[in-house]
Amino acid sequence: MEADELLVLVAGGDQKAFEELYGLVSGPVYGLVRRVVRDPAQSEEVSQEVLLELWRSAAKFDPGRGSALSWILTLAHRRAVDRVRSARAAGEREQREALRANHPAFDHVAEEVEAGLEREWVRRCLERLTALQRQSVTLAYYEGYTYREVAERLSLPLGTVKTRMRDGLTQLRKCLGGVA
Repeated sequence: MEADELLVLVAGGDQKAFEELYGLVSGPVYGLVRRVVRDPAQSEEVSQEVLLELWRSAAKFDPGRGSALSWILTLAHRRAVDRVRSARAAGEREQREALRANHPAFDHVAEEVEAGLEREWVRRCLERLTALQRQSVTLAYYEGYTYREVAERLSLPLGTVKTRMRDGLTQLRKCLGGVA
């Protein structure tokens, strides 16, 4: 008997016809699955799933839409592609989890310690400025005054304040290693 006739009998629950159909299509099913999946053990597993699905869904076969073998191989191809996609997705999930494990969550204590060290570093660099530079930079950057307001507060010309700020910021940049 041919696969088309056997599949119609399998749809009716004929186990003998399924055994014969199994013998007829298991080789081509495995060959197709193996080309897609590549791994022999996975290919065997997917082939078994396809043949089990064949037993369960034989009634869905429509002889008017094509041959039984092409329908069976389409089932096999779809199942094989699903397995490859599933394996790829699982691998990507594992990679993401591994990355998360290597990058611990934000550590507030470490952040505070680092900020404290940075503040200390800036404080030490500010101490290296002349008193006039330090006064101008402090008023502008820590107290929020504009250059014009700093000039008024210190009773100095605006140009003098700008020069002090430029020189002070240049010194800070050098002291902080070009970071500022």
